[in-house]
Amino acid sequence: MDQVVVPNATTADTADTAAGRSVADAPQAAPRGFTAKIALAEFGLFGALMPPVLVTMALRIGEVAPATKTSSLSLVLGVGAFFAMIANPLVGRLSDRTTSRFGQRRPWLVGGVLGGLIGLALIAFVPSIPVILAGWALTQTSYNASLATLQATVPDQVPQSQRGKVSGALGVALTLAVVVSLLLASQVPATVAFLVPAALAIVLVGYFALTLPDKRLAAKPGPFSVRAFAGSFWTNPVKHPDFGWAWLSKFLVMFGMVAPSSYLAYYLMSDYGVSTEEVAVKTVTLIIVSYLCNAATAAVSGLLSDRAGARKPFIIGSSLGIMAGLLVLAFAPNYGVVLLSQVIIGIGGGMFYAVDMALVTEVLPSQQDAAKDLGVMNIANALPQSLVPLLATVLLAVGGGDNYTLFFAVAAAVTLAGALSVTRIRNTR
Repeated sequence: MDQVVVPNATTADTADTAAGRSVADAPQAAPRGFTAKIALAEFGLFGALMPPVLVTMALRIGEVAPATKTSSLSLVLGVGAFFAMIANPLVGRLSDRTTSRFGQRRPWLVGGVLGGLIGLALIAFVPSIPVILAGWALTQTSYNASLATLQATVPDQVPQSQRGKVSGALGVALTLAVVVSLLLASQVPATVAFLVPAALAIVLVGYFALTLPDKRLAAKPGPFSVRAFAGSFWTNPVKHPDFGWAWLSKFLVMFGMVAPSSYLAYYLMSDYGVSTEEVAVKTVTLIIVSYLCNAATAAVSGLLSDRAGARKPFIIGSSLGIMAGLLVLAFAPNYGVVLLSQVIIGIGGGMFYAVDMALVTEVLPSQQDAAKDLGVMNIANALPQSLVPLLATVLLAVGGGDNYTLFFAVAAAVTLAGALSVTRIRNTR
């Protein structure tokens, strides 16, 4: 974990508390309609953010730079993921310190979706790899600013006993967002596929922000020092080992889930001879099938987790399912088996998304710094998006090029390590 955190900055947490941060009583019940509203906001955010990661960015770069599409895609996705990794914890920290009369979370929610629209417009309208790179960096920064503050409203507003239900609703919203936006992407011009989901995100996140009973700080925090800035990217895993193990587990499992997502189109063309005319439809079909399975398991897993009063068995089971799907994908002899692999990964991924958020909120070191700590946790979401393209470049080149079998098998092994890591969490079931 040393590669993504800044050591010796833990006193920043104490500084915020000393500065007069109010410590609200734990919420007794979620506000009326909260689950539906946050699910709609999540639908809007991921409906705009995920299709470029999964397919539309690959297609756009293929149009703009066909001769260098693989390396250009890896560069754009990797740089964008780096900006996402920075934005999540930093905006989380700033949100925890925000004293605006509009609330702690609301300004960041709204500003993020507006910035995301600008970034996607650059990608859609300017046929230049440097501009696409800049647009994607802005998009990732902006949407992750909204995401960091959106997720912080869960511990702000929802008691622990109801978080599995909310986490499950968020998992369903995420998967349905991807399915709907990809269906749109397969039927409309690229400009529409980038911009319509971005406009919808403004509407849905804006509605959530306007109706949110947002928190306010009791007193203005102290100056935002260099140490406080560094502390935005660090939650001490030695002092908070459950948080550290949850972070590591999430990072490893997300690595496995991210690995195939952006490369499915190229995989189909390389190993199965799918034509450029067919690849968009076949790739979208794979992703939609996976995410429909994802939604089906997410819908029930969060509730079952609440009823069982346990999170870890669901995380372990889901991780093993994702691992199995990756192994099937690695050795698939034909497109039908590739489709089966996406069913298996989708089932495991749905369970993971539904329960992971609930588990994470139970290992947060501090309610006062919830957004910052969730931002640090979300580095585990973003970092694999930077590392996977780098690893893919090396593994795919083994044996003469396009070695997807090795690439997916390594991803399966990493996911297994994620399942083992979650067993080390002690203070939650």
